[in-house]
Amino acid sequence: MSNAINSKTAQQIVDAVRNVCGQNINFIGEKGIILASTDPKRVDTFHEIGRQVILNGTTIEVSEDNSFYGTHKGVNIPISYNGNIIGAIGISGEPVDVRKYAYLAQKITVLILREHELDFQSHNQKSKLNYIIRSLISHEAINHDALMDFLSEQHIEGTDVYYSISIQINSRYNPNNLSLIERQIYQTFDLMHCKLYTFQYPSEYIALIPEKEFLDKQQLLQKLARTQADLLKIGVGDAQPFLKQYRSYRASQLALKSLPAQQSYVLYEQLNLEIILGDASLDVQDTFQKKVLGKLSAEDMDLLRIYYEENMSLSKTCQRLFLHKNTLQYKLDRIHRISGYNPRVFQDAAVFYCALKTAALNGCNN
Repeated sequence: MSNAINSKTAQQIVDAVRNVCGQNINFIGEKGIILASTDPKRVDTFHEIGRQVILNGTTIEVSEDNSFYGTHKGVNIPISYNGNIIGAIGISGEPVDVRKYAYLAQKITVLILREHELDFQSHNQKSKLNYIIRSLISHEAINHDALMDFLSEQHIEGTDVYYSISIQINSRYNPNNLSLIERQIYQTFDLMHCKLYTFQYPSEYIALIPEKEFLDKQQLLQKLARTQADLLKIGVGDAQPFLKQYRSYRASQLALKSLPAQQSYVLYEQLNLEIILGDASLDVQDTFQKKVLGKLSAEDMDLLRIYYEENMSLSKTCQRLFLHKNTLQYKLDRIHRISGYNPRVFQDAAVFYCALKTAALNGCNN
């Protein structure tokens, strides 16, 4: 296995360390560029101290923000694997508070890298399956001979059409009882005659299901989502050739991002505006959202959501919000006054509607 860390593996490491310590985490690559972060805006930026840590192989603590280029206060530790320094991890916070997490972060990183390495080296069928699925959904380079052997063993043509399914477990779910929900997930896959599935740390189950099996038996996924609505959510990508499953998986992730809070199952094919909005960069989404909704309160935004859900009907909106018609009109006029957009004019309503959709994709209220 190459010592180089790709951005997907780096993000997996960042998420795992964040789950343990609750701090903001950066994974810095060999050239000092942040490969993954709990703050998406910092990805692909230069981290001066991280670069020094990698060059010198020593831990560096920073006690003040911005005392070095691209660096916040915290502890920055080198990551060594197979005798080589392959990157650095930055843990933000007061050094005295986050220092204790440095050793743990190193151990978590080594465990994840060993898991990936075993997937490459092991001839065990399950390990090969994990390797194939992860490579396909992440669109990473894949060993040609291993892929051809796998397709032959599974009697799959590269052009066969599949759906990528992503099942994400609620992060607040008690990990001691994880085996219970895991058993139900695997039973569902078996009933769907799905053999191609894997677990991706820390809380995602991924399945690649032939088009026919999915269309015939998707009610089993719907039942799982319905009966375990508090514990998991399911996103279904679009139909794609087997060798293009990274497209379907990416679609399943967008579907999950657009999932309303009260729902637990969503098909990419059901999305409309979310397809365009979700494809915009986070910076563009954030700028648009702040421009349109930045001056509104959470209450204003809730009112607008309901107003548009009721197709701009004053009477139906009043019924849902228990408001007098005059009060609702006053609130809409107030939103027009402070935002500059009139929620009752079609063009401005379309702008509001898109901004609210963007906020929902990012899990924001304001």
